[in-house]
Amino acid sequence: MSTYKVLVVEDSPTMRQLIVFALKRIRGFTIIEANDGVDGLKKLSSDKFDLIFTDINMPIMDGLKLVSLVRNDPGYKNVPIVIITTEGASEDRERALALGANDYITKPIQTIKIIDAAKRLLNLS
Repeated sequence: MSTYKVLVVEDSPTMRQLIVFALKRIRGFTIIEANDGVDGLKKLSSDKFDLIFTDINMPIMDGLKLVSLVRNDPGYKNVPIVIITTEGASEDRERALALGANDYITKPIQTIKIIDAAKRLLNLS
C-alpha cells in the first residue's frame, strides 16, 4: 500500500489539530505539521510531499505567498494545494486559485470536506 506525505501549514494549534485529526482517518497518510509559512517552506525544502493544506492568514508569511513560492518550485509545481481559511470572499478564493491552489475550504472546518479534498486530489476513492 502506498503512503502519502501531507504537509499541514496552520498557525493555530487547534485548527492544525483538527485538520490532522481529519487526515489521520485516511489510511496511509504521514502528516507533517508546520506552524507558519516559513516553517512550511523549510519543511518543503527538506522533504517531498504529495499534498499541502495551508491557512491563508498567518504571521510572517501568509498562505498565498506560500502557494506562489511552492508553484514556482519545479519540484512542487504539480503538488496539490488546499487552502483552508476563514476568508470566504469570492475574490480571496479566485486569488488563491489563480496563484495555483487546487481547492479552497472555508472555516469552520468540516472533517468530511478535508477528507474529500485529500482523496479527490490524490485520486483515492
